[in-house]
Amino acid sequence: MKNWIIKNLTKLRYMTGIVSIALMVISITFICVRGLNWGLDFTGGVVSEVQMNSQITSSEITPLMDAGFNQEVVVIAADEPGRWVLRYAAPAKGVQYPEITKVLEPLHANVQVLNTSIVGPQVGAELAEQGGLALLVTMLCILGYLSYRFEWRLAAGSLLALLHDVILAVGFFAMTQMEFNLTVLAAILAILGYSLNDSIVIADRIRELLIAKPNQDIEATNNEAIIATFSRTMVTSGTTLMTVGSLWLLGGASLQGFSIAMFIGILTGTWSSISVGTLLPEFLGLKPEHYQPKPVVDEP
Repeated sequence: MKNWIIKNLTKLRYMTGIVSIALMVISITFICVRGLNWGLDFTGGVVSEVQMNSQITSSEITPLMDAGFNQEVVVIAADEPGRWVLRYAAPAKGVQYPEITKVLEPLHANVQVLNTSIVGPQVGAELAEQGGLALLVTMLCILGYLSYRFEWRLAAGSLLALLHDVILAVGFFAMTQMEFNLTVLAAILAILGYSLNDSIVIADRIRELLIAKPNQDIEATNNEAIIATFSRTMVTSGTTLMTVGSLWLLGGASLQGFSIAMFIGILTGTWSSISVGTLLPEFLGLKPEHYQPKPVVDEP
């Protein structure tokens, strides 16, 4: 099996590259056509903090709040036992929500509303602008680092792999219309760092092989670099996926978006580092002489 993979690795990389391009096109289409389902962090809404018996769980609160307010209410556990933060959209003009104590009355949990605050859409728009600016600054910093660390053809492959991972993660949220909130944005930023780490490991190995084996074809060099780093990549990605998967299953609704985005990002990051990050330098004409020392001319 191993010999078959080594022999056909170039074909496999080309096939996965075509699949990656198709997925990017599909994701961009969903982002442009359907857009994102912005959460209350960006659109504004109402935040209420309540106190009740510590034995009550979020699975008991959520269905009552959803039914009482006719919408999906986000229920988040606060620092203290029995204290919960409820987040929901602001009522439309002329609509009045029922009292939270009456909605949660079936729980017999001695519910007390501690405070209620309204987050306006202007604050949400500012958060969206700052989030987009954070992504832009992060990408520019990564671009500067890659340009300094690698020759531009190899750096371009790593940068395209990063864009691939972000586009696929955001495209998933556009396709499913899951809520895109600040925790998902944090996951997108984390994906950038995780994918960059994978891409740099493979790119660094490619650079070493270009210097050590200048007469070897670039396809063979890329294949050898992937094989040399494959076990490390699988162990790292596997253990991280186990952690994120546990967070997805046990973290509750408040961390669902974050864990799903991270899960997708880890999968696509591993995929893109092996396929996208190595294919683009080949198409751009990366050669061993790009990393060979240039002769010093004595003439002034």
